[in-house]
Amino acid sequence: MQGTERSSRRPRGSTTMAGMPLNDMPWWRWRANVRSALHMLSDPVFHQNCWLAGVPGYGDVTDAVYRLVEDTWLDNWSAEKYVGAVFRDGEEAALVDAAVLRVLRIMHQVGADAPVADYLGHPGWPEAVAAARDAHVRLAVNDGEDPDAPPRTLDELAAAARVV
Repeated sequence: MQGTERSSRRPRGSTTMAGMPLNDMPWWRWRANVRSALHMLSDPVFHQNCWLAGVPGYGDVTDAVYRLVEDTWLDNWSAEKYVGAVFRDGEEAALVDAAVLRVLRIMHQVGADAPVADYLGHPGWPEAVAAARDAHVRLAVNDGEDPDAPPRTLDELAAAARVV
């Protein structure tokens, strides 16, 4: 039927709200927070140009980790628990779990209030960035979004969460 087919760019989503997809996931706001955190954690250029430079509007590494685990408790249990609610499938969940474990390991070693440079200089940081990138790309593509677009500000994320 003409007009009812979904775009290949948006395989499961329907529309966008302030840049974030309104998709078929029941807990899409949690998904938006996880995606935002993974996006920021996965982008070394962003780390240099925003976090290290102290650009306002994006928070810091600790803020990103908080968004990653605050509602989901991914620091206490597997993302597999949220397949069908936050994550589309077991592959998304496994990629998110890998990223969470690597990032949290570094946070515990350098401290939650450490300067950004301490995270970026940690020997495990490149591995954490790569794991976050794998998860970010999978989630973004599954939501029909460009994984290489720059991260959105926290204000943009908050605006998307307020829209119903």
